[in-house]
Amino acid sequence: MSEAKAVPERSFLHLKILLPTEILVEQPVRQILAEGDSGWFCLLPRHIDFVASLVPSVLVFHDEDDAERFVAVDEGVLVKCAGEVLVSTLRGAVGSDLERLRDIVEATYLDLDEHERKARTALSRLEAATLRGFRELQELGHA
Repeated sequence: MSEAKAVPERSFLHLKILLPTEILVEQPVRQILAEGDSGWFCLLPRHIDFVASLVPSVLVFHDEDDAERFVAVDEGVLVKCAGEVLVSTLRGAVGSDLERLRDIVEATYLDLDEHERKARTALSRLEAATLRGFRELQELGHA
């Protein structure tokens, strides 16, 4: 009679958090806590494959040394397939503790708000110039 082979237990997930311009996090983790549309959930290495739509929140993971780490994420998508967990989000920030993460997020969003304000102002000017141009063309066509 042959002995059954023991299936090695995976003790880590490979977490990769992707932003449009960079890889924010890529490392082995023991556990991931995240918030989706239907609430908080926890992923461990032997959980079934999973897909979730993320809401703006703080994703928490435990690294190889079981230290708790924090990542602020904007809306995004999380996909767990076998031992891989991919998170795709527009914006994110990593912090070693929640207070530091809060400071990073506040500074980042204040900077983004200023950029967005400038972009909206430039767009308004462009729209006004385009409308003036159309009005001038109409006046030339009727003269």
